[in-house]
Amino acid sequence: MTAPADWPASSGSTPPGAPFPAGVAPVATPRGAPGAGIPFTKVQGLGNDYLYLDGIAGPLPENLPELAKAMSDRHFGPGADGIITLERADSGNLRMRMWNADGSEGQMCGNGIRGFAKLCYERGYTPPGVTAFAVETGAGVITPTVYPEDGAVHLVRVDMGEPRLRREQIPMEGPPESECLDEIMEFGDQRVRLTAVSMGNPHAVAFVEDVERAPVRTLGPRIEHDPCFPERVNVEFIQVVDESTLRMRVWERGSGETLACGTGACAALVAAVRTGRARRTAVVRLAGGDLKIEWTGNNRVVMTGPTVEVYRGEYQPR
Repeated sequence: MTAPADWPASSGSTPPGAPFPAGVAPVATPRGAPGAGIPFTKVQGLGNDYLYLDGIAGPLPENLPELAKAMSDRHFGPGADGIITLERADSGNLRMRMWNADGSEGQMCGNGIRGFAKLCYERGYTPPGVTAFAVETGAGVITPTVYPEDGAVHLVRVDMGEPRLRREQIPMEGPPESECLDEIMEFGDQRVRLTAVSMGNPHAVAFVEDVERAPVRTLGPRIEHDPCFPERVNVEFIQVVDESTLRMRVWERGSGETLACGTGACAALVAAVRTGRARRTAVVRLAGGDLKIEWTGNNRVVMTGPTVEVYRGEYQPR
């Protein structure tokens, strides 16, 4: 199955089928006796990197929240934005679970599910010849479509489902059935216009004139932990380049600023369309590269982007 012809060129992402950059090996052989540690595979999507633990090939370790914190540490562990498990649900479907770098469990990860789909396809966990398959997540059933080349997957298109806009769906304080649409809110001494969107996980989108100068690392955590978001919130800072191009920086709930966020890019497009700033199809440019996002006429949000295996290893718990 070939990649979509309209896949956008990106200076920050590895093109589908491209070789690894000079000096970078796709697989690193870990030291130590085989089987002595916890096996994992590190996969990144636009620099948003996760450590994948295979619960289909064998039993998963205990205490995954604490393990996520230890393994995600970039000084004393392999380092990542979190861990993701490959599992088989009781229904027979594939199941993805994820934990952020702080040990909190997330409902969904857009960049993470592309890596999940890549590994499941390449490891033969999907029926032969099937390139679109159901994955159970904390945000519901999500359907990725892989585009294999010689058995390897470098590009994945994901039907992320319908966006949720009511406050009770975010969740967010206020009249349950109302929307937070370009609403002025105060966080300490700063006033911000926010649009709230859930893609199975909560997002607060702020439009700015210059994304490079946006106070992501100071205002981001304030909004994330504000009491009006009882489950905390991911925060996107968006600069509208034109009706078909958005630039984005993101403060992720439980991880801090990251190079990319797939669900955040989806939420950003929905917010831009709802506030009259963009068309229903756009390229979202993130620090790690580009994602193509579509909000279809039947109210589905579709994300297309790359996924790259970095290396495999074994983690020795301390």
